[in-house]
Amino acid sequence: MTRIPPADRRAALVQAALRVIARDGVAAATTRRIVGEAGMSLASFHYVFSSRDELMAELVNVVVTSEQSDLEPALDAARAPIGLRATIRSGLQHYFDGVRAAPDREKAMFELTQWALREPGFAPLAQRQYDRYYELAARAARDAAELSGSVWNRSVEEIARLLVTLTDGVTIAWLVTRDDAAAERALDFAADTLAALADPAGGDDAAGSLLHEPNAGAR
Repeated sequence: MTRIPPADRRAALVQAALRVIARDGVAAATTRRIVGEAGMSLASFHYVFSSRDELMAELVNVVVTSEQSDLEPALDAARAPIGLRATIRSGLQHYFDGVRAAPDREKAMFELTQWALREPGFAPLAQRQYDRYYELAARAARDAAELSGSVWNRSVEEIARLLVTLTDGVTIAWLVTRDDAAAERALDFAADTLAALADPAGGDDAAGSLLHEPNAGAR
């Protein structure tokens, strides 16, 4: 029998859990269901994970990293000064293309969030999930400002939370309706709204920095 490296076994179990949760919900994602989906034994599961809870935490990390990879190409490719609105819209499009390519991933994450909020003792998992989202959104906001030569007129933390709120709304609406045209219009609205919260770089207030962060001194 071919021996599967531990890292590959972990990855296969995470993907199996993702499929089970997207299809049947978190409550159905028992260790037996997950190993059955992965075509593995319970012994294989316990060889790489100490518990189902550890797997759930790993699932959050893997999916958020995957979502990050959906956004990065837009920011890496847009090195020309194309303006903040266009930079934001390009990043949102890459994000949405990732949602359309992996709807089960998004369904599973919404399901996991709701489960964690309901299940006693698991709220920190949902908090960890959104902390990662906010970190990613803050990075995207900084990159967008730098690429376009703009200055946010609110803190990057506030911009990041608005960005996550907008993308959550677009994502769940699309998962329900699968209406691409409506989602594209919502992305246009999000880009317009966020771009209105920044000013072109320049002037005394922007000297020395492309980002205006009112709370920077507190960090």
